[in-house]
Amino acid sequence: MNWTSALAIYILFWAFSVFLVLPFGVRTSEEAGQDHVPGQAESAPHEFAAARTAIRVTIVATVLFVLFYANYLFGWITPDMVDMTKYGIGTSTVD
Repeated sequence: MNWTSALAIYILFWAFSVFLVLPFGVRTSEEAGQDHVPGQAESAPHEFAAARTAIRVTIVATVLFVLFYANYLFGWITPDMVDMTKYGIGTSTVD
């Protein structure tokens, strides 16, 4: 695999990991013991720590990418193993 391909795949893992990490560690104003800001949704976070979130996302993305790359090198799961059509799953026959 070219290093540019690996970098592009890592960036994709990083971007998708944002959505995995964002819900964790979020506290609303009520949970933080602060007053609710008028016009703000009650579920809105009290404060957003971008640096902490970026570190968490980087850790998750790196772990997922290392697993992906190890699978690429060692072939633990191949496309043939997940091909459902050869087992008749996901195919339909219309008479």
